[in-house]
Amino acid sequence: MTIPRCLLFDCDGTLVDSEPLLAAEMSASLSALGLPFTPSDYMGEFRGSRFINIVTELQRRHGAVDPDALRHGEATMRSRLAERLASEVTPLPGVREALNALAGYPRAVVSNGPEVKIRTGLSTSGLSDYFGDRLFSGYTAKCWKPDPCLYLHAATLMGYEAHECVAIDDSIVGVKAALAAGMQVIHLNRFPDVETTPEGAIQISNMHQLPTVITHLAHEAVASL
Repeated sequence: MTIPRCLLFDCDGTLVDSEPLLAAEMSASLSALGLPFTPSDYMGEFRGSRFINIVTELQRRHGAVDPDALRHGEATMRSRLAERLASEVTPLPGVREALNALAGYPRAVVSNGPEVKIRTGLSTSGLSDYFGDRLFSGYTAKCWKPDPCLYLHAATLMGYEAHECVAIDDSIVGVKAALAAGMQVIHLNRFPDVETTPEGAIQISNMHQLPTVITHLAHEAVASL
């Protein structure tokens, strides 16, 4: 086991409580386009997935939507979501305490979302100073979870090997991406009644537990030397 040297955090649902806002706006926009979608659909089946992948699957189930209408609907959704993120989003319980306790570790945010969305969420929730410009977006890197490339991209630019990084992610697609990248993975599983933590990842139920788990990983790695 390798001593943890760098912490890579997902954003939505891991650091900030933005997913209920996203689910609500996505539901309104997609349903208006004739693609039936509820907030619980996002939280249950599609959490962490790219918007385009969700739309592709919904069109497979319900029929194709006019591309121009779809583009307009997505733009409207993202505009409304940006307004809500700028005023409503908050950090998840325990996040600030965990980041303070783990201040000695280099850290970054690794998200499938656009960089402007990441920045807005962190700014509104008061977490920007914890990460600075160490933000890695799938839209900037042109690769998205569950492909491991986004986590590998972040590790490289942070200056670490994948096995030296610990990824903290709440979504199954994110956990699988980090596992495939060869990282140590902590799954923030806030829905253990409907989600099973993938084999190889460590499950926690809240961010208050994170510092203890990181400390344990570090001690185990030292003991194995």
